[in-house]
Amino acid sequence: MDIRETGIILFCENYELALKFYSEQLGLNIRERGKDLSILNFGGSYLMLEGHGVASDKEKTRAQNPTVIRFNVNHFASAVSDLVARGIKVEVKSFQWGTIGVVMDPEGNRIELKG
Repeated sequence: MDIRETGIILFCENYELALKFYSEQLGLNIRERGKDLSILNFGGSYLMLEGHGVASDKEKTRAQNPTVIRFNVNHFASAVSDLVARGIKVEVKSFQWGTIGVVMDPEGNRIELKG
C-alpha cells in the first residue's frame, strides 16, 4: 500500500460551528470548503469536517467517540497560552509519561495537546 496522505473525518451535528472552532479558534487552515464538508490542514495530514454527526453538550464518552484528536506541539506552554488567549478552555494534566492539555470542541469531542 502506497499511502499518499492520512486524514481524519469528523462528523458534526453543527457543521458551521465546528468549522468555525477548528479554523478560527484552533487556527487550522481551510484547504477546501463546501456546504457540508470542509478539509483543514492537520500537520502533514488533513481533518475533514462533515455534517450529519451527533453533538454532545459535555465530553463524549469513549462509547460515543472512541477517538481523541491529538496535536503534538513543539512548545507546549506557549500553545496552551495561545489557545487560552483565543477563548478556549484548556485543562492541563500531568502524568508519569508526560503532560497534556485537554480541550473540548463544541460537539463534545476531546482534543489533546502534547509537548
